Amino acid sequence: MNNLNEAREKINEIDKQMTKLFVDRMSLCKEIAEYKKANSLPILDASREEALININLKLISDESLKPYYINYIKGFLNVSKEYQRSLLTGLKIAYSGIEGAYGYIAAKRMYPNCELVSNSNFTKTFKSVEDGTNDRAVLPIENSFAGDVGEVMDLIFSGSLFVNRIFDLEVEHNLMVNPGTTLSQVKIIVSHPQALAQCSNFIEEHDFKTIEEVNTAFAAKRLKETNDKTMAVIASKETADAYGLTILKEKINNSGLNTTRFASFSRVLSDYKDVSASKKNFIIVFTVKNVAGALAKCLDIIGAHGFNMRNLRSRPMKELMWTYYFFCEIEGDIESNDAKEMLIALKTFCDRLKIVGNYII
Repeated sequence: MNNLNEAREKINEIDKQMTKLFVDRMSLCKEIAEYKKANSLPILDASREEALININLKLISDESLKPYYINYIKGFLNVSKEYQRSLLTGLKIAYSGIEGAYGYIAAKRMYPNCELVSNSNFTKTFKSVEDGTNDRAVLPIENSFAGDVGEVMDLIFSGSLFVNRIFDLEVEHNLMVNPGTTLSQVKIIVSHPQALAQCSNFIEEHDFKTIEEVNTAFAAKRLKETNDKTMAVIASKETADAYGLTILKEKINNSGLNTTRFASFSRVLSDYKDVSASKKNFIIVFTVKNVAGALAKCLDIIGAHGFNMRNLRSRPMKELMWTYYFFCEIEGDIESNDAKEMLIALKTFCDRLKIVGNYII
Protein backbone atom coordinates (compact mmCIF):
# COMPACT_ATOMS: atom_id res chain seq x y z
CA MET A 1 0.00 0.00 0.00
CA ASN A 2 1.70 3.14 -1.24
CA ASN A 3 -1.16 5.58 -0.98
CA LEU A 4 -0.96 7.41 2.38
CA ASN A 5 -4.51 8.76 2.18
CA GLU A 6 -5.87 5.32 1.38
CA ALA A 7 -4.10 3.86 4.42
CA ARG A 8 -5.44 6.58 6.68
CA GLU A 9 -8.99 6.09 5.38
CA LYS A 10 -8.78 2.39 6.21
CA ILE A 11 -7.43 3.21 9.68
CA ASN A 12 -10.32 5.63 10.18
CA GLU A 13 -12.77 2.87 9.29
CA ILE A 14 -11.10 0.44 11.70
CA ASP A 15 -11.18 3.10 14.42
CA LYS A 16 -14.93 3.52 13.92
CA GLN A 17 -15.42 -0.21 14.37
CA MET A 18 -13.20 -0.20 17.45
CA THR A 19 -15.16 2.71 18.93
CA LYS A 20 -18.43 0.80 18.61
CA LEU A 21 -16.82 -2.28 20.15
CA PHE A 22 -15.42 -0.09 22.95
CA VAL A 23 -18.92 1.14 23.80
CA ASP A 24 -20.28 -2.43 23.72
CA ARG A 25 -17.45 -3.66 25.97
CA MET A 26 -17.89 -0.85 28.49
CA SER A 27 -21.61 -1.59 28.63
CA LEU A 28 -20.75 -5.13 29.69
CA CYS A 29 -18.22 -3.75 32.20
CA LYS A 30 -21.10 -1.83 33.76
CA GLU A 31 -23.05 -5.07 34.19
CA ILE A 32 -19.99 -6.69 35.77
CA ALA A 33 -19.56 -3.73 38.13
CA GLU A 34 -23.18 -4.06 39.26
CA TYR A 35 -22.64 -7.77 39.92
CA LYS A 36 -19.45 -7.09 41.88
CA LYS A 37 -21.21 -4.46 43.95
CA ALA A 38 -24.12 -6.80 44.74
CA ASN A 39 -21.75 -9.61 45.72
CA SER A 40 -19.03 -7.50 47.45
CA LEU A 41 -16.36 -8.56 44.97
CA PRO A 42 -13.16 -6.58 44.31
CA ILE A 43 -12.66 -4.68 41.07
CA LEU A 44 -9.28 -6.28 40.34
CA ASP A 45 -9.28 -9.91 39.20
CA ALA A 46 -5.59 -10.51 38.44
CA SER A 47 -6.00 -14.13 37.30
CA ARG A 48 -8.75 -13.12 34.84
CA GLU A 49 -6.54 -10.38 33.37
CA GLU A 50 -3.55 -12.70 32.95
CA ALA A 51 -5.69 -15.38 31.30
CA LEU A 52 -7.23 -12.83 28.93
CA ILE A 53 -3.83 -11.56 27.81
CA ASN A 54 -2.44 -15.07 27.26
CA ILE A 55 -5.48 -16.23 25.29
CA ASN A 56 -5.47 -13.22 22.99
CA LEU A 57 -1.71 -13.34 22.43
CA LYS A 58 -2.21 -16.68 20.67
CA LEU A 59 -4.31 -14.88 18.05
CA ILE A 60 -1.31 -12.76 17.00
CA SER A 61 1.08 -14.54 14.64
CA ASP A 62 3.53 -11.65 14.23
CA GLU A 63 5.92 -11.96 17.17
CA SER A 64 7.09 -8.36 16.81
CA LEU A 65 3.56 -7.12 17.58
CA LYS A 66 3.05 -9.10 20.79
CA PRO A 67 4.89 -6.73 23.18
CA TYR A 68 2.89 -3.82 21.80
CA TYR A 69 -0.35 -5.75 22.18
CA ILE A 70 0.45 -6.45 25.83
CA ASN A 71 0.87 -2.71 26.47
CA TYR A 72 -2.34 -2.01 24.54
CA ILE A 73 -4.50 -4.53 26.37
CA LYS A 74 -3.13 -3.57 29.81
CA GLY A 75 -4.01 0.03 29.14
CA PHE A 76 -7.47 -1.01 28.00
CA LEU A 77 -7.99 -3.14 31.10
CA ASN A 78 -6.96 -0.21 33.28
CA VAL A 79 -9.62 1.93 31.60
CA SER A 80 -12.20 -0.77 32.29
CA LYS A 81 -11.20 -0.96 35.96
CA GLU A 82 -11.35 2.81 36.34
CA TYR A 83 -14.83 2.84 34.83
CA GLN A 84 -15.97 0.08 37.18
CA ARG A 85 -14.42 1.89 40.14
CA SER A 86 -16.27 5.11 39.28
CA LEU A 87 -19.54 3.17 39.12
CA LEU A 88 -18.88 1.47 42.47
CA THR A 89 -17.37 4.28 44.51
CA GLY A 90 -18.21 7.46 42.58
CA LEU A 91 -15.95 10.03 40.96
CA LYS A 92 -12.55 10.95 42.41
CA ILE A 93 -12.39 14.72 42.78
CA ALA A 94 -8.98 16.36 43.10
CA TYR A 95 -8.49 19.67 44.90
CA SER A 96 -5.52 21.72 46.06
CA GLY A 97 -4.87 21.95 49.80
CA ILE A 98 -6.07 19.93 52.76
CA GLU A 99 -9.42 19.40 54.49
CA GLY A 100 -10.93 22.74 55.42
CA ALA A 101 -9.21 24.72 52.64
CA TYR A 102 -11.46 26.74 50.36
CA GLY A 103 -10.65 24.34 47.52
CA TYR A 104 -11.89 21.48 49.70
CA ILE A 105 -15.07 23.38 50.56
CA ALA A 106 -15.78 24.14 46.89
CA ALA A 107 -15.14 20.53 45.84
CA LYS A 108 -17.37 19.23 48.64
CA ARG A 109 -20.23 21.49 47.63
CA MET A 110 -19.88 20.73 43.93
CA TYR A 111 -19.54 16.96 44.44
CA PRO A 112 -21.06 16.15 47.86
CA ASN A 113 -21.19 12.38 47.40
CA CYS A 114 -17.80 11.81 45.76
CA GLU A 115 -14.34 10.94 47.03
CA LEU A 116 -12.21 14.06 47.52
CA VAL A 117 -8.47 13.75 46.92
CA SER A 118 -6.01 16.26 48.38
CA ASN A 119 -3.09 17.59 46.30
CA SER A 120 -0.25 19.88 47.33
CA ASN A 121 -0.64 22.51 44.59
CA PHE A 122 -2.65 23.62 41.57
CA THR A 123 -0.42 21.98 38.96
CA LYS A 124 -0.43 18.55 40.64
CA THR A 125 -4.21 18.77 41.01
CA PHE A 126 -4.64 19.54 37.31
CA LYS A 127 -2.20 16.91 36.09
CA SER A 128 -3.74 14.20 38.30
CA VAL A 129 -6.80 14.39 36.04
CA GLU A 130 -4.78 14.64 32.84
CA ASP A 131 -3.01 11.36 33.69
CA GLY A 132 -6.23 9.62 34.73
CA THR A 133 -5.47 9.33 38.45
CA ASN A 134 -8.56 11.38 39.28
CA ASP A 135 -11.79 12.11 37.41
CA ARG A 136 -12.25 15.84 38.05
CA ALA A 137 -10.14 18.74 39.33
CA VAL A 138 -11.70 21.64 41.24
CA LEU A 139 -9.52 24.76 41.11
CA PRO A 140 -10.02 28.52 41.61
CA ILE A 141 -9.87 30.66 38.48
CA GLU A 142 -10.83 34.11 39.78
CA ASN A 143 -11.44 36.04 42.99
CA SER A 144 -13.64 39.13 43.10
CA PHE A 145 -11.07 40.88 45.32
CA ALA A 146 -7.70 39.58 44.06
CA GLY A 147 -8.48 38.93 40.39
CA ASP A 148 -7.33 36.02 38.18
CA VAL A 149 -5.54 32.97 39.53
CA GLY A 150 -2.66 33.13 37.06
CA GLU A 151 -1.27 29.63 37.56
CA VAL A 152 -4.62 28.01 36.85
CA MET A 153 -5.26 30.25 33.84
CA ASP A 154 -1.91 29.14 32.39
CA LEU A 155 -2.81 25.49 32.99
CA ILE A 156 -6.04 26.01 31.06
CA PHE A 157 -4.13 27.47 28.12
CA SER A 158 -1.33 24.90 27.99
CA GLY A 159 -3.09 21.80 29.36
CA SER A 160 -5.53 19.31 27.90
CA LEU A 161 -8.47 19.56 30.32
CA PHE A 162 -11.82 21.29 29.84
CA VAL A 163 -13.92 23.41 32.18
CA ASN A 164 -17.29 21.68 32.62
CA ARG A 165 -18.74 23.47 35.65
CA ILE A 166 -18.40 26.85 37.35
CA PHE A 167 -19.18 27.39 41.03
CA ASP A 168 -19.13 30.66 42.98
CA LEU A 169 -17.96 30.27 46.58
CA GLU A 170 -18.55 33.18 48.93
CA VAL A 171 -15.38 33.62 50.95
CA GLU A 172 -15.95 34.48 54.60
CA HIS A 173 -12.80 34.99 56.65
CA ASN A 174 -12.79 34.41 60.39
CA LEU A 175 -10.17 34.89 63.08
CA MET A 176 -9.57 31.62 64.92
CA VAL A 177 -7.35 30.52 67.78
CA ASN A 178 -6.58 27.57 69.99
CA PRO A 179 -9.30 27.05 72.64
CA GLY A 180 -8.84 29.32 75.68
CA THR A 181 -6.94 32.03 73.78
CA THR A 182 -8.12 35.64 74.14
CA LEU A 183 -7.77 38.44 71.61
CA SER A 184 -5.36 40.30 73.88
CA GLN A 185 -2.93 37.34 73.76
CA VAL A 186 -2.74 37.29 69.96
CA LYS A 187 0.34 38.91 68.41
CA ILE A 188 0.72 37.13 65.06
CA ILE A 189 -1.73 36.23 62.28
CA VAL A 190 -0.94 33.33 59.94
CA SER A 191 -2.77 32.66 56.67
CA HIS A 192 -2.56 32.56 52.87
CA PRO A 193 -1.27 35.84 51.36
CA GLN A 194 -4.63 36.57 49.71
CA ALA A 195 -6.50 36.03 52.96
CA LEU A 196 -4.12 38.38 54.77
CA ALA A 197 -4.60 41.00 52.07
CA GLN A 198 -8.36 40.62 52.16
CA CYS A 199 -8.36 41.24 55.94
CA SER A 200 -5.71 44.00 55.99
CA ASN A 201 -7.97 46.56 57.70
CA PHE A 202 -8.61 44.29 60.67
CA ILE A 203 -4.92 43.36 60.90
CA GLU A 204 -3.76 46.98 60.81
CA GLU A 205 -6.38 48.02 63.33
CA HIS A 206 -4.94 45.60 65.89
CA ASP A 207 -1.30 46.05 64.81
CA PHE A 208 -0.81 42.31 64.29
CA LYS A 209 2.30 40.86 62.68
CA THR A 210 1.66 38.47 59.78
CA ILE A 211 3.16 35.24 58.49
CA GLU A 212 2.26 33.80 55.09
CA GLU A 213 1.32 30.12 54.71
CA VAL A 214 0.60 27.98 51.64
CA ASN A 215 -3.14 27.86 52.39
CA THR A 216 -5.57 28.73 55.14
CA ALA A 217 -6.31 25.16 56.22
CA PHE A 218 -2.62 24.25 56.51
CA ALA A 219 -2.13 27.32 58.71
CA ALA A 220 -4.98 26.13 60.95
CA LYS A 221 -3.54 22.62 61.15
CA ARG A 222 -0.13 23.96 62.15
CA LEU A 223 -1.66 26.22 64.79
CA LYS A 224 -3.55 23.32 66.35
CA GLU A 225 -0.37 21.23 66.47
CA THR A 226 1.64 23.97 68.21
CA ASN A 227 -1.07 24.99 70.73
CA ASP A 228 0.41 28.51 70.53
CA LYS A 229 -1.76 31.16 72.23
CA THR A 230 0.07 34.17 70.74
CA MET A 231 -0.90 33.14 67.22
CA ALA A 232 -4.18 33.21 65.31
CA VAL A 233 -5.28 32.06 61.85
CA ILE A 234 -7.58 33.56 59.24
CA ALA A 235 -9.71 30.87 57.58
CA SER A 236 -13.25 29.56 57.03
CA LYS A 237 -15.72 28.31 59.62
CA GLU A 238 -15.35 24.81 58.15
CA THR A 239 -11.62 25.01 58.88
CA ALA A 240 -12.26 25.87 62.53
CA ASP A 241 -14.62 22.88 62.81
CA ALA A 242 -12.14 20.56 61.09
CA TYR A 243 -9.25 21.37 63.45
CA GLY A 244 -11.05 22.16 66.71
CA LEU A 245 -10.22 25.87 66.79
CA THR A 246 -12.26 28.65 68.38
CA ILE A 247 -13.55 31.56 66.28
CA LEU A 248 -12.81 34.87 68.02
CA LYS A 249 -14.08 37.20 65.30
CA GLU A 250 -16.37 36.44 62.36
CA LYS A 251 -16.43 38.07 58.92
CA ILE A 252 -13.27 40.14 59.20
CA ASN A 253 -12.98 40.63 55.41
CA ASN A 254 -12.35 44.18 54.23
CA SER A 255 -15.28 43.72 51.86
CA GLY A 256 -18.40 41.67 52.27
CA LEU A 257 -18.40 41.02 48.51
CA ASN A 258 -15.63 38.43 48.37
CA THR A 259 -16.33 35.52 46.05
CA THR A 260 -14.05 32.98 44.40
CA ARG A 261 -15.03 31.29 41.14
CA PHE A 262 -14.05 27.66 41.07
CA ALA A 263 -13.99 25.56 37.90
CA SER A 264 -14.36 21.82 37.59
CA PHE A 265 -12.04 20.30 34.98
CA SER A 266 -12.41 16.99 33.14
CA ARG A 267 -10.74 15.22 30.23
CA VAL A 268 -13.80 15.57 27.99
CA LEU A 269 -15.71 18.66 26.85
CA SER A 270 -19.20 18.53 28.38
CA ASP A 271 -22.26 18.16 26.19
CA TYR A 272 -25.45 19.91 27.33
CA LYS A 273 -27.81 18.94 24.51
CA ASP A 274 -31.04 19.16 26.51
CA VAL A 275 -30.29 22.54 28.14
CA SER A 276 -31.72 25.84 26.94
CA ALA A 277 -29.27 27.85 24.84
CA SER A 278 -29.81 30.87 27.11
CA LYS A 279 -28.09 28.97 29.96
CA LYS A 280 -25.10 27.81 27.93
CA ASN A 281 -21.63 29.34 28.00
CA PHE A 282 -18.32 28.34 26.47
CA ILE A 283 -14.69 29.36 26.86
CA ILE A 284 -12.04 29.83 24.21
CA VAL A 285 -8.36 30.72 24.50
CA PHE A 286 -6.41 32.17 21.60
CA THR A 287 -3.37 34.08 20.44
CA VAL A 288 -3.58 36.57 17.60
CA LYS A 289 -1.36 36.92 14.56
CA ASN A 290 1.18 39.73 14.54
CA VAL A 291 -0.78 41.99 12.22
CA ALA A 292 -2.39 45.38 12.82
CA GLY A 293 -5.83 45.20 14.43
CA ALA A 294 -5.88 41.39 14.78
CA LEU A 295 -7.39 41.42 18.28
CA ALA A 296 -10.00 44.02 17.33
CA LYS A 297 -11.00 41.94 14.32
CA CYS A 298 -11.37 38.84 16.52
CA LEU A 299 -13.68 40.72 18.86
CA ASP A 300 -15.67 42.03 15.90
CA ILE A 301 -16.11 38.47 14.60
CA ILE A 302 -17.47 37.29 17.95
CA GLY A 303 -19.98 40.13 18.05
CA ALA A 304 -20.90 39.81 14.38
CA HIS A 305 -21.99 36.22 14.95
CA GLY A 306 -24.36 37.30 17.71
CA PHE A 307 -22.33 36.32 20.78
CA ASN A 308 -21.88 38.34 23.95
CA MET A 309 -18.58 38.08 25.82
CA ARG A 310 -18.96 37.62 29.57
CA ASN A 311 -15.33 38.63 29.97
CA LEU A 312 -12.02 38.90 28.15
CA ARG A 313 -8.68 38.55 29.91
CA SER A 314 -5.09 38.57 28.73
CA ARG A 315 -2.15 36.65 30.16
CA PRO A 316 1.56 36.82 29.22
CA MET A 317 3.01 33.75 27.55
CA LYS A 318 5.98 32.52 29.56
CA GLU A 319 7.88 31.16 26.58
CA LEU A 320 7.57 34.37 24.50
CA MET A 321 8.42 37.75 26.01
CA TRP A 322 5.83 40.50 25.47
CA THR A 323 3.43 38.06 23.83
CA TYR A 324 -0.02 37.37 25.26
CA TYR A 325 -2.83 34.89 25.03
CA PHE A 326 -6.50 35.72 25.59
CA PHE A 327 -9.10 33.94 27.70
CA CYS A 328 -12.68 34.64 26.66
CA GLU A 329 -15.97 33.46 28.20
CA ILE A 330 -18.87 33.69 25.77
CA GLU A 331 -22.62 33.34 26.26
CA GLY A 332 -24.18 30.81 23.89
CA ASP A 333 -24.13 27.29 22.47
CA ILE A 334 -20.76 26.07 21.22
CA GLU A 335 -22.55 23.45 19.09
CA SER A 336 -24.63 26.01 17.19
CA ASN A 337 -23.96 26.79 13.52
CA ASP A 338 -23.20 30.40 14.46
CA ALA A 339 -20.49 29.25 16.87
CA LYS A 340 -18.96 26.90 14.32
CA GLU A 341 -18.87 29.65 11.70
CA MET A 342 -17.41 32.07 14.25
CA LEU A 343 -14.56 29.67 15.08
CA ILE A 344 -13.74 29.25 11.40
CA ALA A 345 -13.65 33.03 10.93
CA LEU A 346 -11.47 33.52 14.02
CA LYS A 347 -8.80 31.21 12.65
CA THR A 348 -8.03 33.82 10.00
CA PHE A 349 -6.58 36.12 12.67
CA CYS A 350 -5.49 33.60 15.34
CA ASP A 351 -2.21 31.68 15.58
CA ARG A 352 -3.65 29.40 18.23
CA LEU A 353 -7.31 28.84 19.03
CA LYS A 354 -8.97 26.17 21.12
CA ILE A 355 -12.19 25.53 23.01
CA VAL A 356 -11.37 24.93 26.69
CA GLY A 357 -14.77 24.96 28.36
CA ASN A 358 -18.50 24.41 28.07
CA TYR A 359 -20.74 25.03 31.07
CA ILE A 360 -24.22 26.15 32.10
CA ILE A 361 -25.40 28.76 34.58
